[in-house]
Amino acid sequence: MQSYGMVIDGRAVNTKDQDPVINPAFGEPFATCARASTDHVNEAVVAAKKAFATWRKDEALRRAKLGECAAILQAKAAEIAPILSQEQGKPLNHAMMEIFGASMWFGYYAGLQVEPEVLQDDGDKRVEVVRKPIGVVAAITPWNFPVILLSWKLAPAFLAGNTVVAKPSPFTPLSSLMVAEALREVLPAGVLNVLSGGNELGAELTRHPDVRKISFTGSVATGKKVMSCAAEDLKRVTLELGGNDPAIVLDDVDPDQVAEGLFWGAFQNSGQVCSAIKRIYVPEKLHDKLVANLADRAKRTKVGPGMEPDVELGPINNRMQFEKVLAMVEDAKSKGGKIVAGGARLGDKGYFLPPTIVTDVGRGVKLVDDEQFGTALPIVKYKDLDDAIAQANGTHYGLGASVWTKSVARGTEIARELDAGTTWVNNHLDLSPMQPFGGHKWSGIGVENGSWGYKEFTQLQVVSTKKS
Repeated sequence: MQSYGMVIDGRAVNTKDQDPVINPAFGEPFATCARASTDHVNEAVVAAKKAFATWRKDEALRRAKLGECAAILQAKAAEIAPILSQEQGKPLNHAMMEIFGASMWFGYYAGLQVEPEVLQDDGDKRVEVVRKPIGVVAAITPWNFPVILLSWKLAPAFLAGNTVVAKPSPFTPLSSLMVAEALREVLPAGVLNVLSGGNELGAELTRHPDVRKISFTGSVATGKKVMSCAAEDLKRVTLELGGNDPAIVLDDVDPDQVAEGLFWGAFQNSGQVCSAIKRIYVPEKLHDKLVANLADRAKRTKVGPGMEPDVELGPINNRMQFEKVLAMVEDAKSKGGKIVAGGARLGDKGYFLPPTIVTDVGRGVKLVDDEQFGTALPIVKYKDLDDAIAQANGTHYGLGASVWTKSVARGTEIARELDAGTTWVNNHLDLSPMQPFGGHKWSGIGVENGSWGYKEFTQLQVVSTKKS
């Protein structure tokens, strides 16, 4: 099996100790990668701190390098995408789209202009607020979108003048290591360091005294640990955590017109999207028709290994998550839930659960109350819209939400009542590099993307100049 190494201080670094990487379509290793030690962590942080001294001073260089990063990711997409597909499980064309999306993020930040804020400029003095880089940033990324979520952190961090030590998930390290190998062709040594290994690396980075900012995307439980650990050294943190996004269907919609949008809002990337639809609230009079449409679409979906042609959905990424989703489906069944599509493991290899539609469930069922992060979707019937809104808001989560209606004005009014960082009307998962993304409540602290995401990687400084 091919072995993939890390990038530290602009050098390719491999190790004798290797970790296997599982292809979730078959449940078997297909490659190995380096296992970083504590010494590697220290070496990477020292390199990033050294590079910061000069990298922070040349904004024009940073913008040029961001543009070069965008170009090289496009050029290398055909090499990286098959590895991303195999380690994550997603269809090959979706893996290509993810890499091109990462390129788009780099290109956006190459051109983003953020001017100093002038508070006073008269004959007496000039007072302005400028944004300065923080220093060495630890970027800790998850397994569902390892490439594009890495770009969400790298691009604004680099524009601000920071240097980065990144740690991808041990389930999907290879594509991030390939990105690092590609970008070391254009970035100065030490600006980007990427380490692979177990979850203990994240804890070591979080505790390291020379790391001044943690940007973490992952589970609520781990996010709480990151925040607690960072508090000891008063490090800055940005936490993009889980979601249990509701979609509320209003009584004026045509089920035939909204079913496709709802289906892909829930099942894109096999449901492994933080801000995917995780539960749908449907008025009684539309319930049966919409359920029938969703079940039909689920049954027509081609599920299989991501490298096979025409596959629409791949496997769940890892055994632990696969078993969690299966257990939630079984819990729903034990509490009266009805399976109208899917519901059972597909095949005897890999971690395949076909799109599963569950009805006759509500509060008190794990599939409704918790985040499933997989190919299972509960449909909740409601009589009263106010009650549906209350149920939608009645969780610890608040990442995304959507409203589906023929009346844009009515939908927008209801969307503003939903407690979520992003609310959509008649769509879901519509994201862009210029649009801030973050959560309420347990779904996170801080935001990513846009000028707001850039500012998360800066610290304010007031410069007050007396003119006489």
